Amino acid sequence: MLIRCIDLESTGDTPPEHAVCEIGYCDVESTAVNLIFDPCGWAVSAPKSTLVNPGRSIPPVTSAVHHIIDEDVRDAPKWDDIWPSILFNSGIGIFCAHSAKFERKFITDQMTGNALWICTYKCALRLWPDAPSHSNQALRYWRRPDGLDRELARVAHRAGPDAYVTAFHLRDMLEVATIPDLVKWSNEPALQVVCHIGKQRGVKWRDVETGFLYWLLDKDFDEDVIFTAKTEIARRESEEEAEQEGICSART
Repeated sequence: MLIRCIDLESTGDTPPEHAVCEIGYCDVESTAVNLIFDPCGWAVSAPKSTLVNPGRSIPPVTSAVHHIIDEDVRDAPKWDDIWPSILFNSGIGIFCAHSAKFERKFITDQMTGNALWICTYKCALRLWPDAPSHSNQALRYWRRPDGLDRELARVAHRAGPDAYVTAFHLRDMLEVATIPDLVKWSNEPALQVVCHIGKQRGVKWRDVETGFLYWLLDKDFDEDVIFTAKTEIARRESEEEAEQEGICSART
């Protein structure tokens, strides 16, 4: 199986007002199968990238992030001439990105033939909750993935190097979690680790006051916050039920 990790740089966050100015990708491919014929032995390829003419000017505040300017992309191919060869490929089983919500603003299901996606950001929250940050680059320096070439990963916030770093996170995730679990977590809202709201700011969700959790449910917070609060409430209720069952069993 081949999973293609994608990273995009753009003129901004909201298409069609904004457009892609660079696409990078890096493949993670299984080299064997295990005893139940699931793919395993994942290997990371060298990253590839290409500049894209977005058909509009790149704002200075955006150039300040990825350092791509109008002169760099003036003679580059247009997006519609680039994406088919990178995205619409029958050999690709799944696509992947770190915070895939961003890439999927520009890459439609039609472009990928309705392929599945894995979001390494959402999966990292589940698998590595103790990380000091779950950004792509912070995870890189916290985890120090084996085999990652620092020269290939050197330029942060450029499409090829960022896709390369994402690929190593994915490779290591595939060693400890199944593809169905990674896809499932990616399709759900992000299960946050630390609360960033009000008086509970900086407190891990496991330690947030129960009353505060219920208070959140009646407010207009984003889906990640509501999902995390509901999940934490359910976890506590499950623990309470198990404790009560244990007490009842002990009495009988």
